Amino acid sequence: MRVIRTIVRVFEYLNEWTGSKVACWACVALIMVLLYETVARYVFDSPTGWVFETSMMLGITIGSLGLGYTHKHHRHVRVDVFYRLLSPRGKAILDAVCASLLLLPLVVVIAITAADWMWFSWSKGEVMIKAVWYPPTGPIRTVFFLGFSLFAAQGVAQLIRDLHLAIRKKPL
Repeated sequence: MRVIRTIVRVFEYLNEWTGSKVACWACVALIMVLLYETVARYVFDSPTGWVFETSMMLGITIGSLGLGYTHKHHRHVRVDVFYRLLSPRGKAILDAVCASLLLLPLVVVIAITAADWMWFSWSKGEVMIKAVWYPPTGPIRTVFFLGFSLFAAQGVAQLIRDLHLAIRKKPL
């Protein structure tokens, strides 16, 4: 049981750190990049050619690294017409069933596909061809893969917590 608790804590710590630190600072970077573009375009009449791709990459970073953090804090959208009426144990059972049948299979398939894209991108030296500065796609595809891997890890951690609550009738 100690090993399982440690695994859950490690997964939750990683998602807490990436969501509250990395994604947070990526938000600050995105604001700064967009502010720079706005000033360059409208004050100095000198738009840039690199801001669109940079802001897209920062947005992907924020979104993908924020998935596990959002799941950890139960902030994803949920239709809770009946869910709110359940006991904590009933919620845990429903969450475990939904995570096992819906969430984890989908997230794992996305993470595996992202890993394939990541390896392809690094091995071929792929670049973004619509950008004027041709940035490599490997780093952003790696971030996307890491984000969904952390999301899957958080899904497993939450599944363990839910199963523990459903079986032992007390939180982990």
